[in-house]
Amino acid sequence: MVSGNTVAEVARLMGDVARANILSALMGGQALTAGELAQRAGVTPQTTSGHLARLAEAELVKVEKQGRHRYYRLASAEVAQALHALMTIAAGGPKRHHPIGPKDAALRLARTCYDHMAGRLAVALADTLCANGHVILTDGAGLVTDTGRRVFCDFGVALDDAAQSRRPLCRTCLDWSERRPHLAGRLGAALLDLRWVHRAADNRALRLTPAGERGFSSAFGLSADWRDAPRP
Repeated sequence: MVSGNTVAEVARLMGDVARANILSALMGGQALTAGELAQRAGVTPQTTSGHLARLAEAELVKVEKQGRHRYYRLASAEVAQALHALMTIAAGGPKRHHPIGPKDAALRLARTCYDHMAGRLAVALADTLCANGHVILTDGAGLVTDTGRRVFCDFGVALDDAAQSRRPLCRTCLDWSERRPHLAGRLGAALLDLRWVHRAADNRALRLTPAGERGFSSAFGLSADWRDAPRP
């Protein structure tokens, strides 16, 4: 069992505003330099270095060295899940204090959530895959059906990667702007890796390419009016 002191220490590290901004910036799944994180967090490079050292010591972030450069990313998918859960809880507070979801329309439409897609596109895709009988989603868990396996495998989406066998194949992640589930796990990551979306240079927004528009429609049955889906 994890002690209360240990939980409290992790919560305290995440609870600092600058560190929370640093961790949120890394939710895009991309490795960033300390300078880039300083800009996102709105603090000096010196302050950022101190925060990163503490986050690395607690194994909330990890450092990758390439030549003279040091890049930081979230230490694990579990850290990303914890951050996403906190975002969902924060978005559920009083509306006058916590506006629901991101203000940027592009982020609401499609964005990265660590290594998978989030936003209206991801929720619509999850709905479509459920409706077509390719996946079954319930209570945070996901099951890829036999029909779904054939569709994904025929399309070239690898579902049985032995190197990642410890990670769930399919699970749900509550979308904090749409308040409905999108796909995570190895399947969610594989759908992002199709390269049918382009990442924005300065935030987590994703842009669906024309090839992606056609591909998600023809391969998985995504409706052409997914952008206009009513909010629950």
